[in-house]
Amino acid sequence: MPVPLPVLLVAVTGLARLAGLLAVPALDSWHDAARVGAAAVYLFASSGRLVPRVRADLVAMVPPGLPRPDLLVGVTGLLEAAGAVGLLVPATAPAAAACLGLLTLALTPANISAARRGVLFAGRPATPIGRRLAEQALYLGALAVVLWLPF
Repeated sequence: MPVPLPVLLVAVTGLARLAGLLAVPALDSWHDAARVGAAAVYLFASSGRLVPRVRADLVAMVPPGLPRPDLLVGVTGLLEAAGAVGLLVPATAPAAAACLGLLTLALTPANISAARRGVLFAGRPATPIGRRLAEQALYLGALAVVLWLPF
């Protein structure tokens, strides 16, 4: 069973911050720990587009009426991966965080639509809307730390 993304975010951010406190100067701030945690989440999320069963579930989540759901899922996966890499480069981290924040907001209607339509994800109903919005707020919070917390 895969690790839920909110758990991944908190765990990787916490471990990165601990590494910074103990021995890794490059991770010696919440800003840097949040960059690593958010990068892990978006890289993991993008990798799901490569797994056929997960990809099929993601395609089913695309709201009806949008063209080429398969292409949209692929493009969003590439954007997530590019953003994750961008978060790991200090010079590009703020721009990557802003872009990933906008992408996260842009994908919110698909998550709401999937929950309302009862789309299955990994054989289970899509995450309930309230919980999903709370999760997305957590991701946006991590990205906000990258954007606005001093280096």
